[in-house]
Amino acid sequence: MDLIPGMTSNNAKRSTHGASPDTPPRYAAIKQSIYDAIRDGRLKPGDRVPSEAELVGQFDVSRMTANRALRELQSAGIIVRRAGSGSFIAEPKPIGHMIEIRNIAEEIRGRGHDYRARVIQNLEEKAGAETAALLEVPVGTKIFHSVIVHHEAEFPIQLEERFVLASAAPDYGTLDFTQLTPNEYLTRTAPLERVEHRVRAEMPDARTRGMLGLNEGEPVLRMTRRTWSNGRLVSHAWLSHPGTRFELSAAFSVDD
Repeated sequence: MDLIPGMTSNNAKRSTHGASPDTPPRYAAIKQSIYDAIRDGRLKPGDRVPSEAELVGQFDVSRMTANRALRELQSAGIIVRRAGSGSFIAEPKPIGHMIEIRNIAEEIRGRGHDYRARVIQNLEEKAGAETAALLEVPVGTKIFHSVIVHHEAEFPIQLEERFVLASAAPDYGTLDFTQLTPNEYLTRTAPLERVEHRVRAEMPDARTRGMLGLNEGEPVLRMTRRTWSNGRLVSHAWLSHPGTRFELSAAFSVDD
């Protein structure tokens, strides 16, 4: 049995018997034990926490009680639960930058983690009515459409779906985006002169949920980013992040 470090099975069981009226609910005791283990350094980001079945035996509680404790820890962003793998102490939330256009690979490596990209598609298309409107070009204009999942320490942290004006970035459709990011290429090929950001929280569709490894009911933070170069709109991207494992920040100076 994989116990919470520093607590034996017998100790855990004894703590649940003979409870006074002021004793916290059993699911709260499970949560507190994990909080204490994190605070004391006995559990660190990436460490596995006991499974629901293990908590039942460790704390002498019902599966419903153990499940509630894990669900509430997940909702608070303390643990991440992976189907077939178990529950793990969450890494501190990655912080994305809203004002700067930063390369996500550099951000992840800057946090000391491995970066990996999974390219779902990178296709040349003729703009239909919807994509033409996104890029403000006539229907039939040549564009590229890429879908990439960016991973931090093997966890999917961003789903990037991007539409790019082919005349502004002619090599885009031939590039290997496991070796460089669209940001790297576009910054070099179509230097930024204007950026527009919009962010909203929303519930993902099944496709997004599957690519980001989300549980049912878990929201995403979805950023819409449009970039201009040489007086024309060259890229429209949707960047979706797991809402419970990611946050965005912005800092700027205000002139007097």
